[in-house]
Amino acid sequence: MLELELDTEVSTLTLARSLAAVLEGGDVIGLEGGLGAGKTTFARGALHGLGVPEDTAVTSPTFALLHHYEGRLPIAHADFYRLTDEVELGELGVDELVEDGAVLLVEWGRKFPGMASRTVLWVELEIVSEVARRVRLRPQGSRGDEIIGAIGKRVRS
Repeated sequence: MLELELDTEVSTLTLARSLAAVLEGGDVIGLEGGLGAGKTTFARGALHGLGVPEDTAVTSPTFALLHHYEGRLPIAHADFYRLTDEVELGELGVDELVEDGAVLLVEWGRKFPGMASRTVLWVELEIVSEVARRVRLRPQGSRGDEIIGAIGKRVRS
């Protein structure tokens, strides 16, 4: 696990870009935290780090459930908060997206054990103050460990 204090929104975006630099097709990243903790801000930094143009609006997929983007890899940003069962999850087609090489950034992914088991890294955001956040990056499996190792090198240099 890697725990960091992020004192500004820019720090959050910078960390997300560092993560994006090491992501590969098929990676599933879980974004966790309460309302307003910075999940969508983190997703925006990761998306721009993956090559989505800076002028592309990145909004929470709370109501749309899934937003698609194109960068150096295909990317999907999903929010499972409003889903109630695995059938609805299946209808979104996220399994197919991941199998086809998309990076999936998913908010509230722990709601569904099947998707949670495919997650390689959990990004847990906690509000410390109006602008500051505490982030815990929790790897899951060998791919998650690889990502944590690469990010650790980037944030220390």
